[in-house]
Amino acid sequence: MTFRLLQIFVAVCEKLNMTAAAESLFMSQPAVSQAISELERHFGVRLFERLSKKLYLTKAGDNLLYYARHIIQMNSEAEKKMRSISKRSCIRIGASVTIGACILPKLIVKFKEKNPDSTIEVIEDNTPKIERLILRDQLDLALVEGETASPDIVKSSFMRDELLLICGARHRFAAMPSVSPHELEIEPFIVREKESGTRQKFEAMMSDANLSWHASWTCNNVDSIKMAVAAGLGISVVSKFSVENEVASGTLCVKKIDGLHFNRYFKIIYHKDKYLTSTMQTFIRLCRCPDRYM
Repeated sequence: MTFRLLQIFVAVCEKLNMTAAAESLFMSQPAVSQAISELERHFGVRLFERLSKKLYLTKAGDNLLYYARHIIQMNSEAEKKMRSISKRSCIRIGASVTIGACILPKLIVKFKEKNPDSTIEVIEDNTPKIERLILRDQLDLALVEGETASPDIVKSSFMRDELLLICGARHRFAAMPSVSPHELEIEPFIVREKESGTRQKFEAMMSDANLSWHASWTCNNVDSIKMAVAAGLGISVVSKFSVENEVASGTLCVKKIDGLHFNRYFKIIYHKDKYLTSTMQTFIRLCRCPDRYM
């Protein structure tokens, strides 16, 4: 027995005429008759009496009609519910700390302008922890600044970033037009935790340049770093997106390092077997082209 057979049966019950039922279903009359016969063979009962070229619903047919209408109604409700869920889908997004503080809020505002019925849930943490949540299907996708390790992760760049050397307004670097790389070796650094993508990039670039450095303070968020640097307790290297306001107000100074540049790309990541809904794909397109999305 198929759902279509039940639909045909209900139409015949309502019309009590094979030809009229066929016309309402855009079917041929023989096809409708065959469908009813198939149902009767399936249940082993007569659903209609055929007397003087008229149809009369039997007791068995009346019982089946109750269930058929209920099944059709439940199917319609399921269709409406599932389509409603599709339109108001939820995206679970992970973000590493810098992106979560500086980039993601703006992206979500743009996304919600075009997709007001969608719900977004955000978890912010360092890249390795976000990667683990992706692998456990606790997040649908994520925006990260660090490197991922699992071969099951798909990653693609979506935005260029630059790490900038910052110091307080009264720091000796503030008066210099630029800073020699070796000057960095004698200054205390205020840095993120070791699992941070910013910390990993900074360490790799310093190592490539054969420069030593020492940390006087380790923080798990950018705001603490900026406050400590502004207070003159050390220097740091942070994303250009995280210090725009402080540089504009003069609280922090950005200094060029002679011959040394800390460039990187933010990345979108998700599990290679993840089914990306249309809503998720729309969000990914926004990340890759935020200006055109407007």
